[in-house]
Amino acid sequence: MEEENLVKKTCRELGITQKELAERIGIPQGTVNRWSSTEKIPKMTILALNLLIENQELKNGMDYIYKGFSIFSKHQPTV
Repeated sequence: MEEENLVKKTCRELGITQKELAERIGIPQGTVNRWSSTEKIPKMTILALNLLIENQELKNGMDYIYKGFSIFSKHQPTV
């Protein structure tokens, strides 16, 4: 099975377009578009994209914890 292009994966996981990704990382949109159709992505960019994905995963995990805490707090018995 072929591995998904990292640019496309990042956009999918963040729920953003390639244009929005370009703006977020400060790179021209044409460069991001080129990276999405090739595996020639600079090493520092690979690291940055992986960090963006990891950051989103952490945010999602924290949202899950906050929601659980909120539900728990609402159901606390009053003394």
